[in-house]
Amino acid sequence: MTDDPITDLTRRSMTVEGVEKTVYVAGDGPAVVVLPEMPGISPDVLRLARWVRDAGFTVHVPSLFGTDGAHPTVEEGREVVRRACVSAEFRAFAGGGTSPVTRWLRGLARQAHAACGGPGVGAIGLCFTGNFALTMALEPAVIAPVVNHPSLPLDDPGGLELDAADARAVRDRLTRDGLTVLAYRFAGDRWCTARRFAAYRALLGDAFDGRVLPDSAANPTPPPFFADLVGTPHSVVTAHLVDETGHPTLAARDEILTFLTERLLPPVLPGSPSSADGPS
Repeated sequence: MTDDPITDLTRRSMTVEGVEKTVYVAGDGPAVVVLPEMPGISPDVLRLARWVRDAGFTVHVPSLFGTDGAHPTVEEGREVVRRACVSAEFRAFAGGGTSPVTRWLRGLARQAHAACGGPGVGAIGLCFTGNFALTMALEPAVIAPVVNHPSLPLDDPGGLELDAADARAVRDRLTRDGLTVLAYRFAGDRWCTARRFAAYRALLGDAFDGRVLPDSAANPTPPPFFADLVGTPHSVVTAHLVDETGHPTLAARDEILTFLTERLLPPVLPGSPSSADGPS
């Protein structure tokens, strides 16, 4: 497996509340923040980001941990997880509440919306960052959150990576603005269990659209970190995706792109200036 040089995305330094992070940006149209999954911005995460870009969005991929563009070894991935679990930015275990890094991510969404326009911003969380996309909905600009196989807290299969006040605030915001959260997991995923999806449903009610794929749909030969350390069907639209027409994981990708398009790219009304040249 080869690393990704990330030559087709622009590397930017973006500052929120005095904290600077690297963000990879590409595309045109409303902003979508694609968060990395453990153990970093892998080639599979970048493949998803490019699909989002090509669907008509300005994709933003923040670097939060790991080596950007790399397919890490099992030992390298294990060390990234270890460092993240003790970092002050993340709350990996039960009782920790909301991860502080989500404040930075909400600021990123706010800046991206100001720069890119449109009705709002999409956010796609993955694995360790899965629930971050939901917490980002505390920022009014975020209107299309996608929660993929959220794995935090690591030590509580039925827990949510939210403190009580943020949980209420997210629920109230979704209800007030009529928003929906799209979510995915594999049926046998031991890091994102049926109990966790049930907890989301209990909190959010019908605003939570949780979809479950059979384990048989998972890519049987994912990168070593996922095969040897994760050890279970997990990453629906990245490491365990099978890029074949008609495959359930590719259908999930298409559903996510449709979800973003319906919320962030409203149809052009007949007779409006942008429709004067007819369909392309």
